[in-house]
Amino acid sequence: MTTFHVATTGSDLAEGGADAPFRTIGRAARVAMPGDAVEVHEGVYREWVRPARGGRDDRRRITYAAAAGEHVRITGSERVTGWTAEGSGVWSVRVPNALFGDWNPFAEEVAGDWVVPSADAPTRHLGDVYLNGRGFYEAASRAELDDAGIRTEVLDDWTGTVDAVRDPDQTRFRWFAEVGEGETTIWAAFHDVDPNAELVEINVRRQVFSPEAHGVDFITVRGFELAQAATPWAPPTADQPGLIGPNWARGWIIEGNDIHDAKCSAVSLGKERSTGHDFATERRDKPGYQYQLESVFSARQIGWDAEHIGSHIVRDNRIHDCGQNAVVGHLGAVFSTIERNRIWNIAIKREFFGHEIAGIKLHAAIDVVIAGNRIHDCSLGIWLDWQTQGTRITRNALYANSRDLFVEVSHGPYVADHNLFASRASLEVFSQGGAFLNNLVAGTVAVEPVVERPTPYHRPHSTQVAGYAAILGGDDRWIGNLFLAGDGQPAYGAGSRRSPEPGTAAYDGHPQSMDEYLERVDDPSLGDHERFAGVEQPVYLRDNVYAAGARAYAGDAASARLDADPVVAVREEGEETVVEIELPAGFAPDAVGVVTGDDLEPVRFVGAQFEDPDGSPIAADRDLTGARKDRGAAYPAGPFAALAAGRNAIRFV
Repeated sequence: MTTFHVATTGSDLAEGGADAPFRTIGRAARVAMPGDAVEVHEGVYREWVRPARGGRDDRRRITYAAAAGEHVRITGSERVTGWTAEGSGVWSVRVPNALFGDWNPFAEEVAGDWVVPSADAPTRHLGDVYLNGRGFYEAASRAELDDAGIRTEVLDDWTGTVDAVRDPDQTRFRWFAEVGEGETTIWAAFHDVDPNAELVEINVRRQVFSPEAHGVDFITVRGFELAQAATPWAPPTADQPGLIGPNWARGWIIEGNDIHDAKCSAVSLGKERSTGHDFATERRDKPGYQYQLESVFSARQIGWDAEHIGSHIVRDNRIHDCGQNAVVGHLGAVFSTIERNRIWNIAIKREFFGHEIAGIKLHAAIDVVIAGNRIHDCSLGIWLDWQTQGTRITRNALYANSRDLFVEVSHGPYVADHNLFASRASLEVFSQGGAFLNNLVAGTVAVEPVVERPTPYHRPHSTQVAGYAAILGGDDRWIGNLFLAGDGQPAYGAGSRRSPEPGTAAYDGHPQSMDEYLERVDDPSLGDHERFAGVEQPVYLRDNVYAAGARAYAGDAASARLDADPVVAVREEGEETVVEIELPAGFAPDAVGVVTGDDLEPVRFVGAQFEDPDGSPIAADRDLTGARKDRGAAYPAGPFAALAAGRNAIRFV
């Protein structure tokens, strides 16, 4: 095994040793072989690192790491100087197009499937301007930069209606660009800042760390600051480039990095181009839903399976200030783990609007574990869309988001246990086959069938397609959850067909058991499929606790009610999160035992059990703080084993 060194004082003509380091990480990436390591020393590296090869297995991976105790920044931007003052705080600069090569982000639009145009959202581009590391907003015209009354509204993340911006002062810092044949002119409103005396950068590269070829497996990327890439819009029906990502491979570890300012997506575990690329937008002959369905079968034909794709680890990163996603992936994230990341400020600039926006947005999250993440101040926290099967969402803290968790058009089995959902819109369940265990749900719950978009389901722990079906709703399990009343306000704008509210009353009318369901469909006078039409699927609820303002499913009569509406307060103290909640005297500390897969009915369509990826029954036996639960003991409802009546202040990292 060889360790190659890279330093800003080095030379790419050197040998790459500690005494003769390379100058660029890209040079080391061209020579590193399986089992080798690349140690990068302090400094700023303005390059797109494109590994030429990967490791052979988990023990012979290629590792890229920042030297211990040294700050290494790899960026997709270049510094721009020579700004000319034009008055009213506006400055301009002319940039030769040669700086961009064949990818000029100031000419590339945010476009593709599921981008939603709006009169309130003019065309946006992938370019950006950064002042001392902070991204600007794109203006609609050069004249807007001179406007002292710059609008301080943005689009709501779901409805497309105007909403208040979170940082009205930041909207004053805007840019506008015109791309000519040989140069790009950029105007920016710096106000009372002299850009020639500060660090001003523009993004020029599409990505920062990603191979160009597929199948570059078993790479570790550790300890870097990775920033400022002009990543394009990343829907599930297109190539999904991220600021960093494996580009359709297996076994990457991305850990301990500070990843920020991707124009769209930061970490991509996603789809490649050959299985479809924005065909709905380009061809306009079929809906994106149909092309997405086709991409699943196309991926199987090119080797979408556990032996070739997925099994990545994304952990202990800080991912923030990105326009679309912190982590994105369709198909390519299977069998992966996303854990202990802190994710914030995702899509809150709201410069553009579309339906693929969230902190974590995955399609086909087969056997994916999402654990111990802290996700806040995002347009949407976690969005699992299509083929959420064998997925575990456990011990995550979501708060101060527009919405927390959205599970869409999936058949399960999937498990959400010991999570904090503290935003006003906590849960949206447009799926079936879920198990919600020991969560604290402080806001509204929306439940809705989706019969017009049947989606695939798979053999357990496999990418092999077993069938596909519509989402009828129900077939869900709710055990040991604590439902609070939220603020009583609707979670959506006027005209929404959903009426979410705190609690589980949305399931009223569903049968309480499989036996009751079978009785309802046992009508010999109807044909094979007609007897199932319109019959709601069973739901299974027990040992939940409802605050006074939260309504329970009528069949959950045995669960407990509180005589008050406790309020959850979440605050940050350094790297710690503190959850404060005061519970009335009637709150029981021993309401429910540890739930395992053996306690849960198998899901109806897939016919599968609730299992870990190794096939053993799941065990919801660790609370949000990481404390282990004794399987022979009883615990309170909610995500904290130590939760009790009275005032609670619980800390965790």
